[in-house]
Amino acid sequence: MTAIEVEPTILRTYEINKRLGKGAYGIVWRAKNKKTGSTVALKKIFDAFRNQIDAQRTFREITFLQAFSGHPNIIRLLNVIKAENDRDIYLVFEFMETDLHNCIKKGNILKEIHKTYIFYQLLRAVKFIHSANVIHRDLKPSNVLLDSDCHVKLCDFGLTRSLSSPSTGSGFSVESVADADLDGGDPELTEYVATRWYRAPEILLASNRYTKFVDMWSLGCILAEMLIGKPVFPGTSTINQIERIISVVPRPNRQDILALHSDYGMSVLEEALRKPSSTLDSLFPETVERNAVEMAKHLLQLNPSKRLTVEKALDHPYVQRFRDRQSELVMDHPVTPPLNDNQQLSVSDYRTKLYEIILEKRAQRKIRRLLRSAQETESRQKTESSVPQHNRVGNRDVDYATSKTRPVQYRLRSYSREIDNPVILRSLSGLTMNHRHLEGHRVTQSRQLQANAKKDGVHQSLTPFTAVSAGVDAHTKAVSQLGSYSQTYGTVSRSQLSQLQSRQWTR
Repeated sequence: MTAIEVEPTILRTYEINKRLGKGAYGIVWRAKNKKTGSTVALKKIFDAFRNQIDAQRTFREITFLQAFSGHPNIIRLLNVIKAENDRDIYLVFEFMETDLHNCIKKGNILKEIHKTYIFYQLLRAVKFIHSANVIHRDLKPSNVLLDSDCHVKLCDFGLTRSLSSPSTGSGFSVESVADADLDGGDPELTEYVATRWYRAPEILLASNRYTKFVDMWSLGCILAEMLIGKPVFPGTSTINQIERIISVVPRPNRQDILALHSDYGMSVLEEALRKPSSTLDSLFPETVERNAVEMAKHLLQLNPSKRLTVEKALDHPYVQRFRDRQSELVMDHPVTPPLNDNQQLSVSDYRTKLYEIILEKRAQRKIRRLLRSAQETESRQKTESSVPQHNRVGNRDVDYATSKTRPVQYRLRSYSREIDNPVILRSLSGLTMNHRHLEGHRVTQSRQLQANAKKDGVHQSLTPFTAVSAGVDAHTKAVSQLGSYSQTYGTVSRSQLSQLQSRQWTR
């Protein structure tokens, strides 16, 4: 690490331990918060506002993560820090030990039960995102982070899009995608999305209208890759990618091709259909669980409307051993960014709005610190007043019952009422308001899950959105536990991870 890589203001709070990775757009370190001692992932985005595309991606990454990062299977964004040069941005995330890509690459590390558990958690994260009428668009193994207990955290929201109108918050339903397309109800979307190997056919064929089903295709690719140990469609070009897909999916009819909404899709597919074909079944070894193969086949359908929705995927027999409906959280309102995401705005617009959000979050953190300090003072005062105080020899103890001077009494309003005070927070952005609404939803979910856990004999202290842990522990037959191992976002020891075990749990 050079002095140029990390600014002194960052180093005052974080101690850099190790560089985890570096790319064209940024660098990631493992770091320690000097105040709390906690390990975090510190990501520096180089020149985050160099052009409209980069500025929009940075804006999406931060705003959508603020809306979703309370979910137990979505990476938590802890802090956003503006660099002194007014170009770079620092993002602080909770630390995860590795990612799915590296686990698959290492070979026979994941057993079948771990694959099922990972996929169930992925479905749970996608259900939460889709319930807000949002699509991720960049689902791939390297964006699926894992810890030593096989817990999943979905990351990288730079390509995420809302399918709702920014003005009304309304959007079309996945169940009526054809009607919505005819009515022009969904946004026009760009072609470049994610790594080619995990792109849905409609994206490859340059469809300018697509839906939540693009995420379901990507989930099918991830599942198939876990099952066979390598990418299922490793195309060398867009055309080669389409040819690989057409060679194994069921032969499409005219309706299937029209469902892709691609002007030149017909000619491309006709050419691909002339080549030799096989079946999806031929890709999977006979030893693979049949339910897993069936799940993958129902997700890898050329026609988007024939793919499973996330709700139907959760109903599939493949994930039933881990299914806990109470832990499958949803949003009860659409999530829309505070700026119109259907068009690229100026770099200045993205930078200005993002800095506003950073200041708002900083103000909220300061208020929370003040409230905690006041509450601690009140608690300390109560403790001190309950302990008998003895004066020096020769002095008479004060009798507060008859004294004219009463002890000071501190009284605080509740945290939730204080933090919502419009005098304190006047100008929360739309997305921040969505996030606050989500907090209330979390508390409701947590209370319900605490009641369920108590009924089932799980005596755990639950905080909002840790409910999934209790749900899995109390209601699933098995849970996956990996041996502890060191994370470098790309280095995992096979000998350490080979000790994967499964614990049996009873209902």
